[in-house]
Amino acid sequence: MTTTAAPKLPVWVRGDTNAFFGFGVNVLVNVLTLTALCIGVIQMPASDVFGVILPALGVALVAGNVYYTWLARRLAAKEGRSDVTALPYGPSVPHMFIVIFVIMLPIYLTTGDAVRAWTAGIAWAFIIGVIVLIGAFVGPYIRKYTPRAALLGTLAGISITFISMNPAGNMWNYAWIALPVFGLLLIGLLTDIRLPFNFPIGLAALLVGTAIGWVGGAMSVPDVTAAAKDIAFAFPHFKLDLLVDGLRDMAPLLATAIPLGVYNFTEAMTNVESAATAGDRYNLRSVLLADGAGAVIGSCLGSPFPPAVYVGHPGWKAAGGRTGYSMATGVVIALLCFFGLFGLLGSIFPTAAIVPILLYIGLLIGAQAFQATPRAHAAAVVAALIPNIASWATGQMDNTLAAAGTTAAEVGTGALAGAGVVYDGLKTLGEGAILAGLVLGAIVAFIIDKRFWHAAAFAGAGTVLSFIGLIHAEKVQWNADGQVSLGYLFLTIVCVIFALTKPAPRVPDEAELALMREGVEGNAFTEAPEGGVPTPRKEEPAVS
Repeated sequence: MTTTAAPKLPVWVRGDTNAFFGFGVNVLVNVLTLTALCIGVIQMPASDVFGVILPALGVALVAGNVYYTWLARRLAAKEGRSDVTALPYGPSVPHMFIVIFVIMLPIYLTTGDAVRAWTAGIAWAFIIGVIVLIGAFVGPYIRKYTPRAALLGTLAGISITFISMNPAGNMWNYAWIALPVFGLLLIGLLTDIRLPFNFPIGLAALLVGTAIGWVGGAMSVPDVTAAAKDIAFAFPHFKLDLLVDGLRDMAPLLATAIPLGVYNFTEAMTNVESAATAGDRYNLRSVLLADGAGAVIGSCLGSPFPPAVYVGHPGWKAAGGRTGYSMATGVVIALLCFFGLFGLLGSIFPTAAIVPILLYIGLLIGAQAFQATPRAHAAAVVAALIPNIASWATGQMDNTLAAAGTTAAEVGTGALAGAGVVYDGLKTLGEGAILAGLVLGAIVAFIIDKRFWHAAAFAGAGTVLSFIGLIHAEKVQWNADGQVSLGYLFLTIVCVIFALTKPAPRVPDEAELALMREGVEGNAFTEAPEGGVPTPRKEEPAVS
């Protein structure tokens, strides 16, 4: 008797090449950005940035991406599939700016001591990691009982604002470089058109943009020569003394670390939901434990930049990426970090040739929020978007006022309101945007479904979260914003009153039922029985 062996899962497929160049460029941009922020904003010595921070980040990235490659291959083996795509992993983009401008810069401006600012950033990243580790045991339950429209709508809000808008602005500063690159990416990744010899479209787009930039005079040979002199190997090593110094003054860091730790596991939760929508169901707890461990390990080695699962899994899956692209990205980026090559790369590749990939990801995630949720929940998706848009908008206002040497408080909210700027309301709406978007989107989705007890539960959660300052408040404290908490409390009462009337839940239409039958499943309220009314499902064993 003969037995047929299961087909061997390839380490690398053709689509991994496209995904590698796309995702690798994405991470490359982010590491180049954080390098520039450390040196240009905090005035850290280049030796500390290239000799400590980047090697520490490199360790976290290579470990995380290898882990997520293993997780994907395990899922593929268990389900007998060859189309599983690994989760993308890199330095968290929102946290990258927050740790620089909210944690490190104020300390540097007050003390003039870049090292003290650095130690505070390291301690903050460590606290973030611990909170995410705790979230590993809470997040799965939040995901199970939260409507998909709230999860994906929140993710789309991040993608449209923080991931897409700044790259789009950079693109139009050098549109003559960026738009041809963007066009190539759209043609290669959103259509079935392929380049001759199946040449990777991501690499082709980068080479074309770089060639245009050099021919057009946007780049400089002396800059490349100067950057090449800074290349040197740096081996990562523990910086526990810096971490301990930062933790000695931990209390002020908690005000941002607690809500942003919640943000981290909420964002990871929405990204896992996004991957499930695309067909790859990962265990959320395994993801959160890896993210938390990455932040803790990185901070112990001297990095103030927590890594995280990235937005964009569906985009890399659509590009043909499977399991190899993630590990290759982690290894290559780590080597670049260890050898201090980011200064050189920044002088060779025009930024405008790199950032269009981020706008592409924004398009994919924004579209997915509407395509993979019931049409009836479109308003809930928009509701989940709004807090993130408010957060981004007020951030732009604050940065503009700071550049002019003033603040919103100095200008006066009356003067701003007179100019048509609703600053205070947008600031309140945008605080804790990820969690606020999830709560608001869930309330709207459950009201649409006439599931008023569930809507009341999320409105009640909004009452508690706003009262302690995790949403709609500048810092965590008791009675952080009473008027917002009162508003959520009154909304809870309204939902309870309607729940007592016992209305029949909304019946899904045919398109929604077809979406469910395709296996697009994510939480306890996305499946429908024979009668057509969604009911909670039993939690299936997840792949860890």
